[in-house]
Amino acid sequence: MALSSIRSYISGGLLIAIIYIISSCHGNGTHQITDTSADSSTASAGHHPTATGIDTSTAGMMLINGGSFMMGGDGPQAADDELPKHEVSVSSFWMDQHEVTNAQFQKFVTATGYVTTAERKPDWQQLKQQLPPGTPKPPDSLLMPASLVFTPPAHAVELNDPSQWWSWVPGANWKHPGGEGSDIKGKDNYPVVQVSWDDAVAYCQWAGKRLPTEAEWEYASRGGLQNAIYPWGNEPVDRGKPKANSWQGHFPDHNTGRDGFADLAPVAKFAPNGYGLYDMAGNVWEWCADWYRNDQYRTMSERSKDPKGPATSYDPDEPYAQKRVTRGGSYLCNDSYCSGYRSARRMKSTYDSGMSNLGFRCVRDQK
Repeated sequence: MALSSIRSYISGGLLIAIIYIISSCHGNGTHQITDTSADSSTASAGHHPTATGIDTSTAGMMLINGGSFMMGGDGPQAADDELPKHEVSVSSFWMDQHEVTNAQFQKFVTATGYVTTAERKPDWQQLKQQLPPGTPKPPDSLLMPASLVFTPPAHAVELNDPSQWWSWVPGANWKHPGGEGSDIKGKDNYPVVQVSWDDAVAYCQWAGKRLPTEAEWEYASRGGLQNAIYPWGNEPVDRGKPKANSWQGHFPDHNTGRDGFADLAPVAKFAPNGYGLYDMAGNVWEWCADWYRNDQYRTMSERSKDPKGPATSYDPDEPYAQKRVTRGGSYLCNDSYCSGYRSARRMKSTYDSGMSNLGFRCVRDQK
């Protein structure tokens, strides 16, 4: 369950916490969450299958040869948490050519009986650990299976209140991304969405894979280009031929669909980057393995080999929340609000959150 519904109950501002998922604002704070074990964020889920998927080959994956690169923000849009740039080297690994699709996730669910986070009733004892001490329990009407759905307004709105385009929708999950009455029929090759970090990890374990580290993801996104702003180079996203599924027009009320899609797109509809990877920019945000810390780059050594991310989660905007990194932007990203399709763009979400523009892809170690 995303913490935004709880924040709605506390503050009276619907989905106020979601602003920290899709904006670049940063505040100040002192509290931090410590990762005390490898499974600390999933211990209470109890739904992680141990059976391995039938396909443990590298079919549908690209070998990303290891190397060094400068990790961090490029250009004037670089955010504070993308700086300073620092040298990182990564070992070779295999990466899915595109995000995990509905069809692939369906095979996993059929084989294991897995039930996603959004399909389960939230556990208040678990949720309150990510909220300020003394937070009262919300009404049971909020503690129901639900997820976050993009619901665009019919007119222009100020961009300081995401509740005007995000809704906490009962019944929204990977099979019903928009809530009850929606489905994924005819969308086998679309990226699966409304999956939490826990769900993504469970799929990876079943498939004999894992989530990419943040460093691996950015290295792969750059496609061999040095210090380029985007996976395709430096040309702005709205100039020239469409290069990714992003938001054209006035966000969030009018998407012209110039790139051919006003909503999610099937995977691999745009040109791949230099490593043969599709949709490393736009379409859906993608979960990474790492905890999120806003000061991570400022505390790293100048050179780092295969970094695994911090041992703690800390976001000054929501100091009690345990957040994981997301990368790549989505079809909702626009330079006027969220330039998430930049290779260095860092975002974050609580590990139990699902959204209608959030999915994942997997990697596998080279053996």
